[in-house]
Amino acid sequence: MNVLIVEDDDGVGEALEQALGFHGFLTHRVCTGAEALERLTDMNLVLLDLGLPDLDGYEVCQRIRDRSCVPIIALSGRTKELDRVLVLHMGADDFIPKPFSRYELVARIGAVSRRARGCRQHGTGQFTPGRPAAQSSATPTDLAPLSPSAPPASPSSPPSPSPDQTFAPLAAEHRVEPHRSTGQPPLQVGPLRLEARTRKVFVHGEEIHVTRKEFDLLAMLMEAPGAVMGRQDIMSRVWDENWFGSTRTLDVHVGSLRSKLGSSEWIETVRGVGYRLTIPAAAHT
Repeated sequence: MNVLIVEDDDGVGEALEQALGFHGFLTHRVCTGAEALERLTDMNLVLLDLGLPDLDGYEVCQRIRDRSCVPIIALSGRTKELDRVLVLHMGADDFIPKPFSRYELVARIGAVSRRARGCRQHGTGQFTPGRPAAQSSATPTDLAPLSPSAPPASPSSPPSPSPDQTFAPLAAEHRVEPHRSTGQPPLQVGPLRLEARTRKVFVHGEEIHVTRKEFDLLAMLMEAPGAVMGRQDIMSRVWDENWFGSTRTLDVHVGSLRSKLGSSEWIETVRGVGYRLTIPAAAHT
């Protein structure tokens, strides 16, 4: 099954190619809307990111639909109802908000493909979603950043994770990280205090209101003050190991935390590596 990936972010695009290739898809990636319009021939499905550098994603979607009935799945960090409704009106068959797990993506591709089987031109790409390609040359080492120890089962029956395997859709809601344990005593670094049981943060005894992700990020940094936490380690633990999206979101959350804590010195950037928690000199006074 030929899948055209329209994604200008190299990190996201390469991750999509790797994950879909593991599941038996033949991927073809382009970075602009103009290239996408030229590569529609022989494609069975299009994964279209809406944030493209040359043309608006909605316009690209409409142009594709004007000239082809190829199934389109829109991908975007825009999660408002209007964005979803608009792209569906423009001709998309489905919309997946970022971030998303590869299991959801493969399942949705399978669902859209089943609906397209009646189309002579685009319904010929036979593929069983969720089943890795028999002749895939990928190795577990190559797929380590993206895949767990075993492939998911067919969407006809929900995947059953092994004891050492956690599926992305369950991770955010059900996994219990060490810093989230209700039995863990509060973390204290100088005047900064984090209470895992109540999920509250205090600086000099004054409560600081943080979001869920900001709390998890700060808790991870407070577990080892002064130690450098790698960007990928933070993304895998606080967000998800199957995250499809820019790691820029980490920088945004760090900036927000610095502002709320009252000093940018609380979280130090280690260029090319990640972040670490430090105590500002002013905090000692």
